[in-house]
Amino acid sequence: MKKNFAPLQAVLVAALMAAALGQVHAQNAAAPDALFQTIQGLDTQLFDAYNRCDLEKFGSLLADDLEFYHDKTGLSRGRPALLEGIKNNICGKVTRELVPGTLEVYPIADYGAVEIGVHRFHHPGHETADSVGEAKFIHLWQKKDGAWKVTRVISFDHQALKK
Repeated sequence: MKKNFAPLQAVLVAALMAAALGQVHAQNAAAPDALFQTIQGLDTQLFDAYNRCDLEKFGSLLADDLEFYHDKTGLSRGRPALLEGIKNNICGKVTRELVPGTLEVYPIADYGAVEIGVHRFHHPGHETADSVGEAKFIHLWQKKDGAWKVTRVISFDHQALKK
């Protein structure tokens, strides 16, 4: 007695093709290499300025109408408010590093890009095992008139570094 497996084979082939097309779609949704490199470079500039307390450079990468959402401190609106907070609470007290391998960049049509990652915060001169923290972040970058600026920030899931 010979069984007909043609319907099963057709279903398997269709499933494999759908899976392959799904992978192609997912790869295309991620940022092209040039955009990834651009946003990675901007992240480096932004946080080099943050770590050195170069508020002029840091502020030049922020939109005037910036909105910063922080899971512990809430919403801060506007570039001046964020710069004042950095000056009073961060300068000389905290440094930030991007956790290697966590950066994701995705294009936003007719706007710019979204940057997602994990960053680690240190307290130079006062570092203990409990003082190093990590958080997830989302930055929305807008490219307008040839210049990139952060317009929205979400910083969340702040916690002590897991050993």
